[in-house]
Amino acid sequence: MAASFQGIAKVLGCLSPSLLHPLRQYQSCLQRLPVRSCLGLSPFASPSRLFCKAALLQDEDAAEALLRYKDRPWDYLESEEYIERYGTNPVWAGYRRNHKGGIPPQKTRKTCIRGDKICGNPCPVCRDPNVLIHHQNVKLLQQFISPHTGLVYDPTRTGVCMKQQKKLHEAINTARDHGFLPFQIPYVEFSGEDYSNSHDAVGSTPPAQSLTSGETWYKWYSEITPDENEVAKVKKTYKAYLK
Repeated sequence: MAASFQGIAKVLGCLSPSLLHPLRQYQSCLQRLPVRSCLGLSPFASPSRLFCKAALLQDEDAAEALLRYKDRPWDYLESEEYIERYGTNPVWAGYRRNHKGGIPPQKTRKTCIRGDKICGNPCPVCRDPNVLIHHQNVKLLQQFISPHTGLVYDPTRTGVCMKQQKKLHEAINTARDHGFLPFQIPYVEFSGEDYSNSHDAVGSTPPAQSLTSGETWYKWYSEITPDENEVAKVKKTYKAYLK
């Protein structure tokens, strides 16, 4: 019996280099994981449990990042994470739409997220969960407004899906109503002739004439002599009402 165990040990010793190589790679991968992922587990825990714990911690970190900027989304544009990812460029800079053929379509896709499914190449707003459209997020809204004309960029230029483009329009209009964004009013040069009061249509009204007893307001009214036949007809018609 002891001899059989010694034989098995010799065979494992000969095959040890080929068997231990994957195990060593597995141990090196475990060492690269965060140390905090193994704090709650015993050193004798199974490897699958270690990987599940690390994945859960990564999901928790992502959820914490979303909650961090949910109430104040404008803080994300001033964070180091945003500067490291985008720098001084807008979020849509360098984005290339994924379309078939050499000519891009005239409209972007309706939405990038349908339920739990995300398309392969989401738009600049949908691909970053920390980019939240809000009427107080002025720095983000200014990236989608032309500084020369004050108009919102077309989605074919920014690559934003139609759902996010509609949210952008609503947020920009709300921000302008609340005074966070300025209005671009075109300058129109008016001529003085349109607003002058020198012509008769808008001239000054003369003062009322002072009337004395027995005089008519209009001079031509006293010169009119009515037809006697017409006066007789009127008197006959309204005889019952005349005194």
